Amino acid sequence: MIQEIIDRYKRMRTERFLRQTYRYSYAFVGMGQHSLTNLYPVLHYLGVPLKYVCVTSGRKAGLIERKYPGVIATTSLDAILKDDAVRGILVSASPSAHFALASQVLRSGKSLFVEKPPCRTSEELCALIDLQRRHAVPVAMAGLQKRYAPAVRLLRKRLRKEQLITYDLHYLTGAYPEGNPLSDLFIHPLDLVCHLFGQPEVLACQQPSDGTFLLMLRHPHIVGTLELSTSYSWTSPEESLKVCTRSGLYRLTYMEELTFTPSSLTVAGIPMEKLRPRRKTVEYLCQPNNFAPILPNNQLYSHGYFHELAAFVDSVENDHVHPASSLETIKDTYELMEKLTAGGWGL
Repeated sequence: MIQEIIDRYKRMRTERFLRQTYRYSYAFVGMGQHSLTNLYPVLHYLGVPLKYVCVTSGRKAGLIERKYPGVIATTSLDAILKDDAVRGILVSASPSAHFALASQVLRSGKSLFVEKPPCRTSEELCALIDLQRRHAVPVAMAGLQKRYAPAVRLLRKRLRKEQLITYDLHYLTGAYPEGNPLSDLFIHPLDLVCHLFGQPEVLACQQPSDGTFLLMLRHPHIVGTLELSTSYSWTSPEESLKVCTRSGLYRLTYMEELTFTPSSLTVAGIPMEKLRPRRKTVEYLCQPNNFAPILPNNQLYSHGYFHELAAFVDSVENDHVHPASSLETIKDTYELMEKLTAGGWGL
């Protein structure tokens, strides 16, 4: 009897996954290391009908068609834009090329997913939003996958019910000579705090060295500090967020582990833990499980890539689905980056 129930559950789970099919065709622009490592595997798992891959090299196009039978590799974006069967285009090329490519896609009326950064300035972002409106593009979203990480989604849901006090964020990596750390790397933590806490005001900003920012931001209901730096190491980077609330402390580590530690009881302002020490209780809301290599334990899932790409395709296929990183929703992030670029801050 028990075995029958188990078998039935497994069969239902498998059939539910196989029923998730897509009506439209899609195209991908770019094939760099990030795309090959993080984006293509998710699209393959989801079964997204990828009709075209667009690259700049004819030689690479030939290799792609040998590697991926059934995919049309081309160096002509125009040919893709003229194909009515393609409803959505994913752009993940060089960051400097994103704005021009995204603009072309939006002018064609096709839905757009563009990897971060979608553009360099707030002015360019507004131009993309305007193109989306003028050409009635159903979906236009940026690839800011941290918004889709399960731990972040749960944290945001919990924080809506909390009385917030302060937060402390650290995003520390090694040197980044190949681009602009602010728009290519730090856009992630800056967007995360905008997403979690709302529009920020810069209270203080210091740049002790190139590629390092020490910030104090004030949001509508919370004040926070951030350390963003490329002066550390890529072999031992750090990404952590602490959020202090009236009911306790939330800790988010590497987008995978989320814990909650309740505040200690006080009576008339007196901390009872000093009078009668008790063992601290930590509630694990999300944590990695490296034992079973199933989907929820995969880093592409825990870091948000799975839900990010699924949100794009589902939004194209269904009008009632709305992605969490539409171009409209990242205005605060770009305004914040421009304030930091402008400088003139002091502690």
